[in-house]
Amino acid sequence: MQTSQHVLFERSEMKDRHLVRKKIREHIVNKAKLPILIFPEGTCINNTSVMMFKKGSFEVGGTIHPVAIKYDPRFGDAFWNSTKYSMMTYAFNLITSWGIVCNVWYLPPMVKEEEEDAVHFANRVKAVIAAQAGMSVLPWDGGLKRKKVKESFKEEQQKKYCQIV
Repeated sequence: MQTSQHVLFERSEMKDRHLVRKKIREHIVNKAKLPILIFPEGTCINNTSVMMFKKGSFEVGGTIHPVAIKYDPRFGDAFWNSTKYSMMTYAFNLITSWGIVCNVWYLPPMVKEEEEDAVHFANRVKAVIAAQAGMSVLPWDGGLKRKKVKESFKEEQQKKYCQIV
């Protein structure tokens, strides 16, 4: 990873976030450097939805070149359900599948509009990607795969439901 200029950071460390943002800004202003590949969801899900994007990669400016990726599970499923299969079972299923077929769409470049903040820009890019791949848009991030839902979030949803009823 060091030879290909990866930027490693601890998401919970605020100083790391600022350092990454600074490194990305420096990278994008240098026209001699190659584009940066970022997966703003931070994790993968079951190929049916696009989760909330992390806003950091949309705060730095520059042009975003969205790419929609959707796996075709007819010959083999690339999705690993870590709650259902061990890593060894997943690896065995992957290498014994007929093939992993993936549809990739390179979408038109997008730029943050003047009045738009990073969250709205990320949501706009996410919506374009989801529409192209025929996936639904989710308003939450991949943390729900690995952590319990916060009580405050549950209570907020319960209040909204009570207002509807």
